[in-house]
Amino acid sequence: MRKRTLSAATSLAVLFSSAALVAGTAGSAAADSSVALPVSSVGDMVVDGVHQKIFISDPYLGKVVATDYAGRVLSTATGLPGVTGLALSADSTQLYAAVPGADAVVTLETETVTEKARYATGEGTDPQHLVLAGGKIWFGYGNGDKGDIGSLDLTGTEPVVALAQDSETNYSGAPRLVVSPANPNTIAAASSYYHRFRLAAYDVTTGTATRTVRNDNALTGITTDLAFTPDGSQIITANPGNAHHVFQSADLAEVNTLASDYHGAAVAVAPDGTVAAGSNSTYGKDVFVYRPQDKTSVRQYDFPGTGSSSGGDGLAHGGLAWEPGGSRLFAVTSNSDASVRLHVLDEPTKSLPTVTVKAPATAPVLKPLTITGTVASTLALPAGTPVSVTRFDAENPQGKSLGTKALGANGAFSFGDTPTVAGGVTYKVAYAGDAERAAAAGSALVRVSHLRPALTLDRNGTTVNYGTTLTYTATLGPTYKNRVVEIWADPWGPEPKRLLKRGTVNSVGKLSASMWMNRDTTVTAVFAGDGRYAWTQAKSGAYTRAGVTTSLSRHYKWTKIGTTYYQTYRTSDYALITTWHNAYPNRSTRLDAQMWYSGAWRDLGPEFFLLDRYGRSYVRFDGDPVLAGHKFRIRSAYIDGAAGDNVNATSYGPWKYFNFTR
Repeated sequence: MRKRTLSAATSLAVLFSSAALVAGTAGSAAADSSVALPVSSVGDMVVDGVHQKIFISDPYLGKVVATDYAGRVLSTATGLPGVTGLALSADSTQLYAAVPGADAVVTLETETVTEKARYATGEGTDPQHLVLAGGKIWFGYGNGDKGDIGSLDLTGTEPVVALAQDSETNYSGAPRLVVSPANPNTIAAASSYYHRFRLAAYDVTTGTATRTVRNDNALTGITTDLAFTPDGSQIITANPGNAHHVFQSADLAEVNTLASDYHGAAVAVAPDGTVAAGSNSTYGKDVFVYRPQDKTSVRQYDFPGTGSSSGGDGLAHGGLAWEPGGSRLFAVTSNSDASVRLHVLDEPTKSLPTVTVKAPATAPVLKPLTITGTVASTLALPAGTPVSVTRFDAENPQGKSLGTKALGANGAFSFGDTPTVAGGVTYKVAYAGDAERAAAAGSALVRVSHLRPALTLDRNGTTVNYGTTLTYTATLGPTYKNRVVEIWADPWGPEPKRLLKRGTVNSVGKLSASMWMNRDTTVTAVFAGDGRYAWTQAKSGAYTRAGVTTSLSRHYKWTKIGTTYYQTYRTSDYALITTWHNAYPNRSTRLDAQMWYSGAWRDLGPEFFLLDRYGRSYVRFDGDPVLAGHKFRIRSAYIDGAAGDNVNATSYGPWKYFNFTR
């Protein structure tokens, strides 16, 4: 009998009946997106609300890339070695870029992103950061040992550069600059290199940077970004190793520290005072959003890893910017393989609830179960808040609503349900969101086990003669919707398995199929299962005796001895014994010969003879004078397992009687 493997349906049935629970929680907001950019480094990012463009400088490749708000590249300006700081003109028609590799400030038209003019700032100045204030362009320049502030005046017939605006402050690196949104004649500057922390504010009303206040003792190390609050009363700095610090603009006294991650990388403040504090945190949160006056973040983001290292992508220095006049937040990250991505964060000022759904790992079909969970939010949800519940299963792949459930204390929920079909059943709990909270959902998967159907098949162990037509009847017990049974025959030997019948059982659950038997055969009834009952099968092994015929020829007469007729041969001739069995490769027949002696039939010894491809053998029984007067008989037999194969049951032919005379 050939061994066979379970079908795919069997494997799935086993899987669905034994797999474990998968519990779900809410992820990031579905509207958030990210896209790879054709840059390898990030110097600065500026958002143009008039043209709805984002400009990103790439110091390593010396170019500025302009994209739309979705990150699709619109145009690129090249030939800008080391380009870092960017600033927009008040009317958004011009983009100014600090190009240290050319010791220049370059003007680009925002519409086409083509270079319009290039203004030298002095050999070896290396301008890196810039702002527009008091009718001039102010730029931070220098290196790690010494940094200073310069200005570029384009209002006259010729450009005028003024360097060394504050040699006393002794900045480490070209200072980063920011202009106050409340006073366009006030700027602040901070060291961009790690040797020394310096922070200062300036009044540029007269066209010269007049320092009004300085803080050079509060912190140590680099400042990667800084921003004024909308009213100009505070300055927030991002400092690797020192997180995000808030200083009072009037005297630069530190008044607060934001509870963001340790590795401060960027800060951006929206017109309404919402603060986005960014960190370059490979294994922690990357962006923390604080609503005005809040001490804790309302929203946090953790950027996934897209490179070859194990950690997440890192936020670029200065890599945060708000959409002008909008609520979206843009972030630029890079990974360990120098691949840069733009992230569009759609609802950063809304709390993102986390929906946790818990359900049993497994459950029986048609039995009640209980689903519990919580909806947690940085802005707590009041008791009674509705959440919608949907069940997904084999009969409802698009989902079936189970209505709404009200949250209890601490955002908890609990409800009961009875799965009506087996397999994977998913319960999804969704919170619709509101003005302060984003929509969120979570789910849990329950493996609902099938009922075991009753299926039997008769004729097991039956042995029939070769050529018999045998009818098999399968009987199927109660099921859900499927009442179809298949009956398959698998004859022993090389014959392929074949379908005898596929059909719907009758009113008493029966389906019959007939088969002409020529081999031992395994017959299998198969029920494919349905929404409640599992796949199952029933087997029946029926045996078929080998076909056998034996004939004698060449006798010259028949002789009746007692009640038995003998074929009589002369001792000078031979009896030709012809045997037939149903053919099978390398099959042999066994001839059993006996002689009557001393009142009983005595064995002359069995002997096997190979059949030809038609299942026949021809054997001579030679005559001899000594055989005269003796009686003989012979028969052919197929012996299961000894005749060269085992695909039929043992079968004996009838005895054939003969004798010899002189």
